[in-house]
Amino acid sequence: MTYEEAMEKVNNRLRFGIKPGLERISRLLEKLGNPQKQLKFVHVAGTNGKGTTCTLIAGALKAAGYRTGLYTSPYVLEFRERFQINGKMIPPEELVEEVEVVSAAADQMEAAGEPITEFEFITAMAFHWYAKKHCEIVVLEVGLGGRFDATNVIDTPEVAAIASISLDHTAVLGDTVEQIAFEKAGIIKPGGRVVCYPDQEPEAERVLRAAAQERGAEFRLAQLSMIKQQECSIYGTLLLYRAEPLLVPFVGEHQVKNAVTALTALEVLRERGWKISQKAVQEGFAQARIPARMEILGRDPLILLDGGHNPGCAAALREVLTHHLAGKKLVAVMGMMADKDSRTALSILAPLFSAVRTLCPDNPRSLSAQELAEKAAVWCRDSKPCFDRKQALEEAAALAGEDGAVIVCGSFFLAAEVRPLLLKEAASMQE
Repeated sequence: MTYEEAMEKVNNRLRFGIKPGLERISRLLEKLGNPQKQLKFVHVAGTNGKGTTCTLIAGALKAAGYRTGLYTSPYVLEFRERFQINGKMIPPEELVEEVEVVSAAADQMEAAGEPITEFEFITAMAFHWYAKKHCEIVVLEVGLGGRFDATNVIDTPEVAAIASISLDHTAVLGDTVEQIAFEKAGIIKPGGRVVCYPDQEPEAERVLRAAAQERGAEFRLAQLSMIKQQECSIYGTLLLYRAEPLLVPFVGEHQVKNAVTALTALEVLRERGWKISQKAVQEGFAQARIPARMEILGRDPLILLDGGHNPGCAAALREVLTHHLAGKKLVAVMGMMADKDSRTALSILAPLFSAVRTLCPDNPRSLSAQELAEKAAVWCRDSKPCFDRKQALEEAAALAGEDGAVIVCGSFFLAAEVRPLLLKEAASMQE
């Protein structure tokens, strides 16, 4: 099987859609020898901030000398991003091997009338690969919700963490914060330990506390008082933690809160016997990188790439733009999915922009460039569709001028398409 054939096998499972539940993934893993039983986990749920929280925790564990797996979604540039050990993606040939192994079991189940979804399939691949590679600990990001997410097939993790909860995937998870929090709380296991984001919606925090109490789990609310913010710019945040400097190479108040959530989870791991020095935390955090999450990819004009795709992400981006780019002329290049709350996201962001140029990401769920431009025009009169990515970026840069900023946002699908163009342009500027 070639790499392309392996990817086709994975993608073909998209036709089975999203089917919450743990019965299928449990049976699939049983056929594979229950590799998840051989692993220890940090399990992370939430609406926004899961990826940052996971990346920071994994970075500190790696720096502490542990063989650390990291399982995240979605990917930005390449599918292999979802499976990492010590910061390195799964090699193509090993991914092919995992697809072959899991396909044999999944095909048996499908023949018996029990089809496996794409996320169940790749989660099984991840568990099998991490066990095969003898990971000492795996930082595991929930895909959707928590209670019936395929990752929740694991036993009690070393620690669970729940990042910021807001409205998203309402058709699946419920249309109130309380309902969504109930689903996220599903990762809290009896007798386990859970860390909660420090600025959770009160309704969500109540649900999480109640779930922890009901299951006899330790509930720990991350405290912003454990750190002091020293400096903050568009390029990152310098904190004081345990009287020593701690660089978080992400920007925004929400990223400070994500960092505190990660730090609290690491404190719990220390109490569990994991040896994680202050130096390891400093090193792991400083080296953390996430593509397309408030990522700076150009200087003149400044170009910021953010794949956030829901109102919570839009609010976080607005906070960064208003605090760190106040007074600059801001021009947006946007693309969004039709199944996201584009109107609310636009109402939050579009008033900040002097111009908006829209694109249609190469995905069947995308809003057309024309429709997105019409929606954006309610808040930004200079909103026009573009049909060529390079042209949209060039036009936005010209409109922003050297002292302005181009903000590429609205979808990870758009981010994946334009990031290589931006990196190429940045590299040519340095030659």
